[in-house]
Amino acid sequence: MSIGVRFLVALLLCSSAAATAQGAAEPKVERGRAGAEDHKDKMKEQAEAGWAIPPVEEQEARSKGRVTVGGRSLGYTAIAGTLTVRDIEGKPTASMFYTAYTLDGTKPGTKRPITFFYNGGPGSPTFWLHMGSFAPVRLKTTNPEFIKPAPYDFGPNGETLLDKTDMVFLDAIGAGYSRPLGDAKPEAFYGVDEDADVFAKAILRYVTKSGRWNSPKFLFGESYGTLRSGTLAYQLQDRGMALNGVVLLSSIMNYGYRQPGLDQLYLNYLPSFAATAWYHRKLPNPPADVATAVAQARAFAVGPYAAALAKGQTISPAEENAIAEQMSQLIGLSPAFIKQANLRVDLARFQKELLRDRRQTIGRFDSRYTGIDPDAAGERPETDASSDAISGAFIATFHDYVTHTLGYKTEMPYRLSAREAAGWTWNWQHKAPGRGFGAQNNPNTALDLGAAMRANPYLKVLSLNGYYDMATPFFGTENDLGHMMLERSQQGNLSFRYYPAGHMSYVNPEALHQMKVDLAGWYDEAVEAASSPVPPQAPSLSAGEPGQGPN
Repeated sequence: MSIGVRFLVALLLCSSAAATAQGAAEPKVERGRAGAEDHKDKMKEQAEAGWAIPPVEEQEARSKGRVTVGGRSLGYTAIAGTLTVRDIEGKPTASMFYTAYTLDGTKPGTKRPITFFYNGGPGSPTFWLHMGSFAPVRLKTTNPEFIKPAPYDFGPNGETLLDKTDMVFLDAIGAGYSRPLGDAKPEAFYGVDEDADVFAKAILRYVTKSGRWNSPKFLFGESYGTLRSGTLAYQLQDRGMALNGVVLLSSIMNYGYRQPGLDQLYLNYLPSFAATAWYHRKLPNPPADVATAVAQARAFAVGPYAAALAKGQTISPAEENAIAEQMSQLIGLSPAFIKQANLRVDLARFQKELLRDRRQTIGRFDSRYTGIDPDAAGERPETDASSDAISGAFIATFHDYVTHTLGYKTEMPYRLSAREAAGWTWNWQHKAPGRGFGAQNNPNTALDLGAAMRANPYLKVLSLNGYYDMATPFFGTENDLGHMMLERSQQGNLSFRYYPAGHMSYVNPEALHQMKVDLAGWYDEAVEAASSPVPPQAPSLSAGEPGQGPN
């Protein structure tokens, strides 16, 4: 064989080998792709198998505790668990997380009071009230300072209400560990009436499950939770559960006045501005105490200020100058700034302007707290100093407590707000009770609460307010509750208390103590009133002295 032929044969053999090799390699590539797809399928199956979902079957984690109240040692049972909410056909629609504290020895059928607590948002879980107010345990807080990082001072709470009532802390659906079940959509629970409905069902379920139908029953709501309480009190009564009392802490029951173009919001804020300016020593002629500063601002707000704002752009320059001067004396801002704002100072502007000369801002939840922005010339604070000061401690303490002390086990994340998840849209429409109201696009559930109080002459309502709460100003609460149109004989069932504190009044240890004293007496009155054949008429707390009620 010639060299040329041999070369040609060799070339053909190499080409054949290369083709064979290429052909042999192709199935390996296909097998690699198939292996990748198999791996992805297995990973998907593992992820779905490990998906933490809310339980349909109700869960309970029980533990024991003890707390000393007024020299008495009280043993209690704590239950962290879930309530399964069902529709009228019995289909499970939601799982609501709760923590209950029951005095040892309490049995089904007891006449011992029970209180249902919840925060607001809307969309907030109830770890704020749970960790900071009247549970048998509490995060120890200072006043008003940034809470130091861990380790936190958490333990038995001598100001607990356990000596007066058992307690159940409830998380709204979509928040905390509470979730929709099955094919239920978030929008079935995200709305004024939808939210009240699921809370009513959960409370009815708990009362039935624990045998508490014969117990005196109370609601305790904070912030948006007070708006919930208005319609919830009416809904529960409409479903056969008459309440003994409703506690409103830092109320926002009427969203109507927050619409642009309405002046009521500026009237509502003026006494809170006055209290804040008094606290920070920004008044040119400060009165001796905050209650007096507030009383002066109330009188001005319902008199000259309301009349001036009602004139709008037709107000005369002379009257505008006079009102600006009076406002300056009351809230600590310059007359020039007040006139530039057309006598209408927004909250954010007040927070930024009051201490601008010190390069400080003031808090929204509690205006005693101060913060520092990188830009002291800005229009509004870049953060809320009062929220920054306490949030980390409350969140960390709850996570540690619910897992290691209460022993509740779940792989689900604890949502700090229902707004964190997809599907968040709140339905603000509300159908108020009675004829002539119809649907409200900006709800005012003080109307619902008034209807419940008219129908139940034993229902007592206690409004707790912080002077330095800039999120839900107390003068707005007075206005809303003052327009429930109660008969004079029923007005005695409505009481007010005020504290040198902010939105979460319990953060102030002195305020927490006084709140406990006030609540203890009020609970006794409300329970005693229900045992009387004659509906209560006299007010349970003073409503006429400065600092003790609306003037």
